Amino acid sequence: MVHGDVGVLHPGAMGAGVAAQAVAAGATVWWLPQGRSAATRRRADALGLRPAASIGELAERCDLVLSVCPPANALDVAEEIAAAGFRGVYVDANAVSPERMADITAVFEGGGATVVDGGITGPPPREAGSTRLYLSGEDTAVARVAALFEGTPLAPFPLPGPIGRASALKLSFAAYNKISYALAAHACALADGHGVLDDLLALAAEALPGTPLAGPGRLASAGARAWRWEPEMREIARASHGVGVPATFAEAAAETFARWENHKDDPTVSTARLIAGLSALTDES
Repeated sequence: MVHGDVGVLHPGAMGAGVAAQAVAAGATVWWLPQGRSAATRRRADALGLRPAASIGELAERCDLVLSVCPPANALDVAEEIAAAGFRGVYVDANAVSPERMADITAVFEGGGATVVDGGITGPPPREAGSTRLYLSGEDTAVARVAALFEGTPLAPFPLPGPIGRASALKLSFAAYNKISYALAAHACALADGHGVLDDLLALAAEALPGTPLAGPGRLASAGARAWRWEPEMREIARASHGVGVPATFAEAAAETFARWENHKDDPTVSTARLIAGLSALTDES
């Protein structure tokens, strides 16, 4: 199948993985270099993405655009592409609440574009079975997006029903998966404060294998990603309020991840430093 021209806004680590799968599927993939970091430019060059001179050029050339950005920027990105006159299929694949998806959909009303709700679970797609793209919305548009990624490591999973279902599933999964890191960090900080951290880790390794609490290395990996996870927790809180579910866990996790925002994209940060960052007695807070 010929997939035509696809735009990806903006190819960070996850966006680059999504773009790579679109390229592998045979699409010509465009991106917008303006205002992007040197690291993002290197990723785009390595993938063979084509630079658009402006958001207007990208909107004109592409019949499908995927937004893969931090959730706090999702509405702004949608407004930019809508203002540029985009009339194709717009996929918001960000960790946003169903309520935020309604706001994003409203941006395109009357403009000729069709919005698809997307939710990505798993790491940046590199191998089969690791990453899923859930899709909901208008059937024909969902099928168009699913066809692009069929047979790639970014496995499409269409969900019957309206926009908002894919986002709800994504956030529900993240509520368990990512809040578990905040819970593990809290338990470690509590144990550390009472001088029993080593004992806790030994107990967890035996009683809770495979969890963030049992693997300090896994907990450390959350530090570099906390700057993205904090606004995602805010979206989970908003989604929880929308259906009358207490948002306490998500709000507490957001506060935890906010303590670690100065470790953005730092792969060297240690578990010990993250635990120390939760203490009210340190300057990390």
